[in-house]
Amino acid sequence: MTDAFENMDRMYRLQRYFYDATRKFYLLGRDRLLDEMDVKPGEHVLEAGCGTARNLIILAKRHPKAHFYGLDASAAMLETAQAKVDAAGVKNITLRTALADDFRFDSTFELAKPFDKIFFSYSISMIPPWRESIKNGLENLSSEGSLFIVDFYDQAGLPRLFRSALTRWLDLFHVRYPAELVPFHQALESTGAVSLSVTPLYRGYSILIGAKKATKST
Repeated sequence: MTDAFENMDRMYRLQRYFYDATRKFYLLGRDRLLDEMDVKPGEHVLEAGCGTARNLIILAKRHPKAHFYGLDASAAMLETAQAKVDAAGVKNITLRTALADDFRFDSTFELAKPFDKIFFSYSISMIPPWRESIKNGLENLSSEGSLFIVDFYDQAGLPRLFRSALTRWLDLFHVRYPAELVPFHQALESTGAVSLSVTPLYRGYSILIGAKKATKST
């Protein structure tokens, strides 16, 4: 576990200073996710892998009566995130250093009840234990909570040369779309655990997944 924290700090120790300026050009679909999340007053919303807190700041300004939380494995990245939160003047964001597959709503964030919404924005493709992270996210959701993912997809509708170049470039940053991501969610849906929505974006460049926990009948 220590290696995971150290590796992320090593990766982002310098990148954090220009992360937002570069990522806005190719992390497509983030704003659509934020628009569609439908945050209500009083809700508790977590971003797993929050990076510089860009998404959280947008949401916190948009929904001042909701409560937002971010976790990241990189303490260095969270230093930048906290500075940006402070500069933005928002008071409804709490940040913690933690792993997506290992956090708890109570012990990590001192909350009395699970989250209403949890989302992963371009972080699943960087998390080796992504299945465990999704399962842990679902375990930390309220009984009717929702989990969202926006990330790279299979680029099936894009030119072959573009797909090849993008894959090689993402490999440099240890980013890889897990081909089993959609089947994994479909398997969860088949058990009755969630109701699922899957939306490919930009000819398969990225994908938006929503998994709402199914209310169990008694």
